[in-house]
Amino acid sequence: MKLDVDVLRYLSKDDFRVLTAVEMGMRNHELVPSELVVRIASLKHGGTYKVLKNLLKYKLLHHDSSKYDGFRLTYLGYDFLAIKTLVNRGVFVAVGRQIGVGKESDIFEVAKEDGTVLAMKLHRLGRTSFRAVKSKRDYLGHRNNYNWLYLSRLAALKEFAFMKALEEHGFPVPNAVDCNRHCVVMSLVQGYPLVQVKQLQNPDIVFETIIGLVVHLAEHGLIHCDFNEFNIMIDDDEKVTMIDFPQMVSVSHRNAQMYFDRDVECIFKFFSKRFNLSFQEHTDEIDGDTEEYDRPCFSSIEKCTGFLDKELSASGFTGKDQDEIEKFIEEGIEKDTGSEDEGMADEGPNSDEFDETNIKEFDSLQLLEQPERVNCDEKGKAEERQQFCEAGQSSGRETQDTSDKFLKEEEANETGNEDDAELMHRLNKQRRRAVAAVHGRRKTLTSRNSYKDKGGKSSHNSKIQKQLSGW
Repeated sequence: MKLDVDVLRYLSKDDFRVLTAVEMGMRNHELVPSELVVRIASLKHGGTYKVLKNLLKYKLLHHDSSKYDGFRLTYLGYDFLAIKTLVNRGVFVAVGRQIGVGKESDIFEVAKEDGTVLAMKLHRLGRTSFRAVKSKRDYLGHRNNYNWLYLSRLAALKEFAFMKALEEHGFPVPNAVDCNRHCVVMSLVQGYPLVQVKQLQNPDIVFETIIGLVVHLAEHGLIHCDFNEFNIMIDDDEKVTMIDFPQMVSVSHRNAQMYFDRDVECIFKFFSKRFNLSFQEHTDEIDGDTEEYDRPCFSSIEKCTGFLDKELSASGFTGKDQDEIEKFIEEGIEKDTGSEDEGMADEGPNSDEFDETNIKEFDSLQLLEQPERVNCDEKGKAEERQQFCEAGQSSGRETQDTSDKFLKEEEANETGNEDDAELMHRLNKQRRRAVAAVHGRRKTLTSRNSYKDKGGKSSHNSKIQKQLSGW
């Protein structure tokens, strides 16, 4: 979408108030409901809908009513909010022509009040040519949900922080002026991209300078990850300047060596094709060594100069985007190691002895619990027998006697020696007696139920006689 700053002349305070309301609503809404926009903007006399209609005319907002009546910011509306804020701060007062375009950003000239020309970079992630941002950039960290405006804001914040830190350590980078939302304002580099340069007076010196920058970055704990002829500016005096820093990673990254080797390979390949440099001949003239001497190796670099990836918290990149990822990974590693340590502690040298003692205690508990279970069962059976004895006195006396015998034997067994060899034999004998008593009681119950159903006195007398003979 083309940036037309002439529209800024026709936007009022209410227009920017409604734009800000939609931006605030997009923190937790993909489409901000119109009622929420009205509530946040709080314009008098219901003028919000009129302002929304005006913003839709200039394509600063997008309206969608497929699910509900909602609005969302476009990149043009986000551009106007950032430009308005920077103008109010006094960073610049005019916007000029577009001087560059890429897969992730657009670059414009801006002018200060005293006439100084600066460069304004507007990040525009989510273009059709480069939508695999989540897999190729670490802007999100461990987040799952995102939108392109938020990703652009993170990219701008990260680039501003890296540019500020590299400038403080003497690297040839543009001077970072200010940053707001997805917009970064920096000094304008007086030069040309290296890809547009056809001839150099001293290509060997330029090549060594560029390779030295790659190594110097690694010594400070950073890798550019996109160090090629498109991101290197060179002026008439063959002075080199680096640009484009959102994708930079630390040397502790798991793919750091791969990124480092790729940056070095890009420089070697470009200079060999464009300027016909033969690195084997160059090394023979200088030292007579092989080609591997000129090609820097990631493992041989001494990382003792300092780590800029740890110092970036002082320049605005406060760790909400980078340190959260490291904390998240460290917490996961600590949990894994803690669980492994606990498992190893449990499986120590005394674990076998502990298991044996547990098995012995468990066996002894089983032997002690078995007579208690028999006691409980026998007591319940004795109570049932007493209830049944109300039907016949003779049968009740006999069942009472047998229950008393059972209780006496059980008390004697409990007070006796638990380790006696005859304990299991007695328990089995008691169990057989209890089973026999239960079977006999069931027969009497069924006979009593049959008597109630039939209701004959003769059958009742005969049943009692059979019970007496059975007992």
